[in-house]
Amino acid sequence: MKDFRLYTITGEEFHSGRSMLEVMEEAVKGGSDIIQLRDKFSSKKEVFEKAKKLREMTARYGAAFIVNDHIDVALAAGADGIHLGQDDLPLSEARKIVGEDMIIGISTHAIEEAREAERNGADYIGVGPVFATKSKVDVIDPVTTSYVKQVADEITIPFVAIGGIKLHNVDQVIDAGADRICAISEIVGSTDIQGTCQAFLDKLDAKRRIEK
Repeated sequence: MKDFRLYTITGEEFHSGRSMLEVMEEAVKGGSDIIQLRDKFSSKKEVFEKAKKLREMTARYGAAFIVNDHIDVALAAGADGIHLGQDDLPLSEARKIVGEDMIIGISTHAIEEAREAERNGADYIGVGPVFATKSKVDVIDPVTTSYVKQVADEITIPFVAIGGIKLHNVDQVIDAGADRICAISEIVGSTDIQGTCQAFLDKLDAKRRIEK
């Protein structure tokens, strides 16, 4: 998969009055490399309709499009990938369904899960929740930046830090070794989505300049 820095997940509860498509297009314009559709409450038909619209939009801008959980929707909508949790279909079985070309991302909350995902062929992993978050109902306790550091030190496939990440605390995550960030409410709930995305990217760029 192409390298990425900023990963944005849909969160319609955070932008009442604005359409999901409008909000996510602003995120892409602001520099989000990957858009993920995550919808735990709509019908399968509604999720598919959203996926079709997001697929068309992301394709126009050259951004990657990922669907959370729904492998059938991801395939039907022509998504670039699927993101799975620890309680979803095992990665090896998902790979049989989607083939070798589709991106598969796996949520991880401990280094053993990260190792297993890498060993089984995940294209990237999510690392989190780093901080407490209200973006998920079934959230687990924060893994803290210590887990980010563990992954940065050991895991070789791309990883994206996620969970409660805001502009005021993202430097802690970057300092722990993350160079890819996922945000939900901080981006989609912003009154200046493009500006917020750019602010995240500026912080990531500052780290890369220091490393050079």
